[in-house]
Amino acid sequence: MTKYLKPCIFVLSLVPFLIITYKIFFNKLGPEPVKEITHFTGEWTLIFICLTLSMSPLQKFTNLNYWMKIRRMLGLFVFFYASLHLLNYVGIDHRFNWQPIFDDVVKKKYIFVGFAAWILLIPLTITSSKKMVLLLKQNWKKLHRLIYVIAILGSLHFVWLSKTIYFKPLIYFVLITFLLILRINIKRIFQK
Repeated sequence: MTKYLKPCIFVLSLVPFLIITYKIFFNKLGPEPVKEITHFTGEWTLIFICLTLSMSPLQKFTNLNYWMKIRRMLGLFVFFYASLHLLNYVGIDHRFNWQPIFDDVVKKKYIFVGFAAWILLIPLTITSSKKMVLLLKQNWKKLHRLIYVIAILGSLHFVWLSKTIYFKPLIYFVLITFLLILRINIKRIFQK
């Protein structure tokens, strides 16, 4: 059963990409297609961040190791959907016109934190292989704790993007905060 788990999760993780591809090719994006693609890929990035962060607590609560076997794949899908999100903004929305993109990164805090989150994903993606785990040893864990910063930046990106406080961005912010709190080792805090 567990040998089919990874391929099944891989296929399921591609479903959002297939949905947005279908919508693009069959003109089902609505009146603002660029905005639809941007929001869709951005939201799926946050969903995969939440899924990735939930693997360690699930392992802890269920005592099952297979959660950790799919964590890396889910993390790579975070980078995949974040890259589609960024590519849509840079390539379709701004048509690779770098000056307004640079201005947005400098002047708009939600774009700055979103771009910073994507930049921080790069070293995690590069070092996600088993060889890199062995090569970096304990430093690998330290480096991959950047996912906590990325998760916070990603949720802030969505909250700040909303001109007023909306329900959906706050749900992601609360969910990510909750998943991060689950990682705190309460026993270790009280032993100090």
